Amino acid sequence: MLKELYIKNFTLIDLLDVKFSQGFSAITGETGAGKSIILGAINLLMGQRADAKSIREGESSCVVEAHFDIKGIELKAFFSENDIEYDESDLILRREISSSGKSRAFINDSPVQLSQMKTIATRLIDIHSQHQNLALSQENFQLSVVDIIAKDEDLLFGYKESFQQYLSSKKQTKDLEEKISLALKNEDYLRFQLEELENVNLSEGIQAELEAERDKLSHVEDIKTALYSSDEILNASEASDNLLDKLREVTKTLDGIKEIYPDVKDIAERIDGCYIELKDISREISFLKDDVDFDPKRLETISSELDKLYSLQKKHGLSSDKELLEMRSSLREQLSKIENQDTELELLKKREKECLERSRKLAEQLSSLREKAAKKIELEIKDKLIELGIPNVRFLVQIEKGELSLTGQDRITFLFSANKSSTLQALSQVASGGEISRLMLSLKAMISDSSSLPTIIFDEIDTGVSGKIAQKMADIMKQMSVGRRQVISITHLPQIAAGALLQYKVEKEETSKGTQTSMKILSKEERIHEIAQMLSGEKVTSAALDNAKELLKNNIDK
Repeated sequence: MLKELYIKNFTLIDLLDVKFSQGFSAITGETGAGKSIILGAINLLMGQRADAKSIREGESSCVVEAHFDIKGIELKAFFSENDIEYDESDLILRREISSSGKSRAFINDSPVQLSQMKTIATRLIDIHSQHQNLALSQENFQLSVVDIIAKDEDLLFGYKESFQQYLSSKKQTKDLEEKISLALKNEDYLRFQLEELENVNLSEGIQAELEAERDKLSHVEDIKTALYSSDEILNASEASDNLLDKLREVTKTLDGIKEIYPDVKDIAERIDGCYIELKDISREISFLKDDVDFDPKRLETISSELDKLYSLQKKHGLSSDKELLEMRSSLREQLSKIENQDTELELLKKREKECLERSRKLAEQLSSLREKAAKKIELEIKDKLIELGIPNVRFLVQIEKGELSLTGQDRITFLFSANKSSTLQALSQVASGGEISRLMLSLKAMISDSSSLPTIIFDEIDTGVSGKIAQKMADIMKQMSVGRRQVISITHLPQIAAGALLQYKVEKEETSKGTQTSMKILSKEERIHEIAQMLSGEKVTSAALDNAKELLKNNIDK
């Protein structure tokens, strides 16, 4: 319930601080006095876009703040999830706008995102503005009314989740089909490329091995000459030229004096070690010189294999056999995917079908709940509209089944006729402004019984009605406010204003600070005078005063 509204420096409002009570209240005032300004301030708390032009001229910022009693409303989870202090007796929403256009939102003095404020505000207040009368003719609004009465929120959420999964599966299936179609067009070319790579001797490090062997075979004569020359130096037939024999001789000579000259013992051992190492090297050189042979066929084979590798690298813009191996692996993977995509596609089609079947099943359950709700709406709306002065009313909630959409399979149309003889037609085609107003109030009364909204504000829902019907509308608003619900009506009709338990007046006056809008709760005498003025115009007659007292007799002493 809205307890208090505080507005500072908002358009024509210098400072306004008004307290509200439970039950049915009315806000009155001349056209242009500023009732819409107050509603605009409340809309800022509902998450409406802020505009620096809303700041009162000459001021640098404006503030709108509202206090709510939220006892009995399940909001604790929201405060816990958003780490905001919870006080069920005094919830504070505040919006601040600076002249730079910057806007800040607060819940219980904690700064929050505007979306968070909007989430909580829509759980606290429902504002019915005149444009909603136009919305009544729209299919999505009519469907939302049926869903509220059907209390199908959980089922609708589950359906939407399932339908979104179906749409996602359908898109994945389509994307894969397009991918397969494109892949099939490229399959022959991919196979040709892989075949080229499969037909060459390709393994890790093969290019370096072949290049080393090619270099060896290309220089066989040079290699053999070097090996034979080295062998000759180590193992010359002439003793004077044989390096190994000379080393052996040096070792023996030094061994002969090491007993009398110990200093050469270590040198003799080192030379002996060199002799052993050179002898081993000599054997390896001898083996290598006998192993090196020129093989022109092998050289030709190696050159051919290398030419293939070089050609493929150039063709594909690569620089090594490693990159060719990576390309071959990639081609094998792509072709494997093409071969396995049919299986993947079947799995996706199966999932799409399962999601569609589940969505259809949930849509049928939704339809069942909506059909029951439609019957209830038809009966209650007829009763209320008869009470509101349309005795021959016919009202039908037409449900037509169609393709699945995000809201189910049902297309809802409200059909209406004010006369027995007239054909039932869509609301937008036959209902007058006054009939729309009465129908909307009837629907709001039904919705309020099915929802837990603590505060409902009607902005001139009485358009197009007057007299006795207006009084009936006031009675319905009063009935809506029974319990902990708060109903506030912004009205020009004295009958509705008189039906309220409390009445507020919005006035505009010229002051030294410029034009200012103010709002106050009316006393007993002020209320009689205000109602009389609404009845008779600017000049209040005694008859109007008597009439006002008569209208107010049920509320004047409360």
